[in-house]
Amino acid sequence: MKKLLIAVAALIAAPAAAEPVAITGGKLVIGDGSAPIDNGVVVIDEGRVIAVGGPDTVIPAGATIVAARGKWVTPGIVASFSRIGLAEVDGNVNAANDTDADDSPYSAALDISWSINPAADPINVSRADGVTRAIIAPNAGEHIFAGRGAVIDTGNDYDPITKKNAFQLVELGERGTGLAGGSRSAAYLTFIEALEAARTGDMAAGPDDSQWTEADIRALGPVVRGEEKLLVHVNRSIDIMNALKLRGMFPRLDMVLVGVAEGWRVAPAIAAAGVPVIAEPLLNRPGSFEQLASTQSNIGRMRAAGVEVSAAVLSDFLNRSARNQRQYAGNLVALQKVPGHIGVSWDEAFAMISSKPAQMMGLGGEIGSLQAGRRADVVVWDGDPLELTSAAEQVWIDGVEQSLVTRQSRLAERYRSLAPSSLPKAYTK
Repeated sequence: MKKLLIAVAALIAAPAAAEPVAITGGKLVIGDGSAPIDNGVVVIDEGRVIAVGGPDTVIPAGATIVAARGKWVTPGIVASFSRIGLAEVDGNVNAANDTDADDSPYSAALDISWSINPAADPINVSRADGVTRAIIAPNAGEHIFAGRGAVIDTGNDYDPITKKNAFQLVELGERGTGLAGGSRSAAYLTFIEALEAARTGDMAAGPDDSQWTEADIRALGPVVRGEEKLLVHVNRSIDIMNALKLRGMFPRLDMVLVGVAEGWRVAPAIAAAGVPVIAEPLLNRPGSFEQLASTQSNIGRMRAAGVEVSAAVLSDFLNRSARNQRQYAGNLVALQKVPGHIGVSWDEAFAMISSKPAQMMGLGGEIGSLQAGRRADVVVWDGDPLELTSAAEQVWIDGVEQSLVTRQSRLAERYRSLAPSSLPKAYTK
């Protein structure tokens, strides 16, 4: 009798199983570069996509129907390179900024996942604009190695990490030059000695015993073995070529190039090496000497040469700009109509902010597209998501519908229609 009562109590206490959700009737974007499906259907259950297709897609009995006719339905946006969750505000506010560790003796060993605050306002704002996952990169402090980045979700909970130690970030352009002592030769020698130490297990002291620690060398072990991605920040065309040469010395490097402002100049070499690129679509003028040949057609030209590209915001406000990726992708589409410029199709542009960054992080089978078995990150938009006037109406992350309320939306509601009596006296005269 006692066992029976315990079993009944357990059934009463257990939460009811969530019903499947079917989002129907919208313009359905798979996110893999294929054309949208009119009157599409996507079915999610237990945190995963279980069916996707046209209007004849089978919907399970008892599913909750979300009518999306006249709307767009897409996978969640994957921010290709971001620092949301690492800093609450812009500016030199150290107490609210975990992007780098200038005074730390560690570099490559730093694990950025310990610093991510899922309750930070930039994450809330990103989620409300359809960003469901983000590639979070550390910022280099006093060494060319910035540390180990992570992939996160933007869900309203305290378990944000999708993939810990997803990559190592190294600076080998102008920034790395300054950190290594003033020349690219110094930056590359520092890089080569560190990876050689990681490959052999022999801790090389180097000219400066504080240059790296044993923990840093251990952290580079998975990189030199090809078990962890290596993001290399370079812009100048010769720096890109030199970075590609490193694979001749360390053939297992699983490399992704970041920045690549002059990539169009050496696009065939990048394509031949099979190295993917994270680049910024709006970089159309040199912000430094390593960007002298920058052009908005950079991504279009690299794609025409066969380079795999993901679009990202790289120059400004990385602490809060993840939501601007769809604007940047939309700009690539508009470039097709500008004489003398090369852009990309709408389908490819959206893939550059969804499935492409997911694939670059080794998560193409999990996130970034609406296919059976993928995590159920889905966004319903009131219009074309690459148009600035469109907004996300509903967002699911891992099958859980998210609140889109932010501090900004609450302030808008608060001040949208104040009665005259609520205003300070100075405003009544």
